Amino acid sequence: MKQHLWILERTCRIYVWSKIWIYGIGKIVGGQFHRTGHIPEEIAKTPIAEVGSFDLAWTFFGYSEGYIWFIGLSQIVGGGLLLFNKTKIVGVGILIPILLNIIVVDFFFEISNGAMLSAIVYFLMCCYILYYNKKQLIAAVKRILETSKVSRTKKRIWIGYGFVILFVGLLTVVEVFLINWVGR
Repeated sequence: MKQHLWILERTCRIYVWSKIWIYGIGKIVGGQFHRTGHIPEEIAKTPIAEVGSFDLAWTFFGYSEGYIWFIGLSQIVGGGLLLFNKTKIVGVGILIPILLNIIVVDFFFEISNGAMLSAIVYFLMCCYILYYNKKQLIAAVKRILETSKVSRTKKRIWIGYGFVILFVGLLTVVEVFLINWVGR
């Protein structure tokens, strides 16, 4: 039985990698989204209030070359990390938010039921990869969340929180200044 689960986990990793790489490369080479300067003429001539949800979303996502590269490279890197045992959980950690976003956009903007179904399958496969590696994942989370015991008096704790509140206030002032300086 364990052998079957091992085969299933590797199958999921390679399948998601192969599919997500195609989407990531497709974004970078121009196979997805209506890019600025390459918007189909019938969409470019349509008033924005009359553009369908698919074309509206595809035009919006295609507006920024940097965004396209960010999403495409994130898919390529996240998928590539699935190929190695030491990095597969990090790969899943990169891909799950991307896949959830794809599912939500596909659903609410009515992009494509087929594309949404594919994203759901990839998402579920990533969830299985996490489930299969749950012992390592739990150990990693425990290690990240473990705190060292430092003995402090109540007075020192209150002084510490006072400094924290002071720094939060200072950072808020700096943030507001920067926002006003660079413009909203």
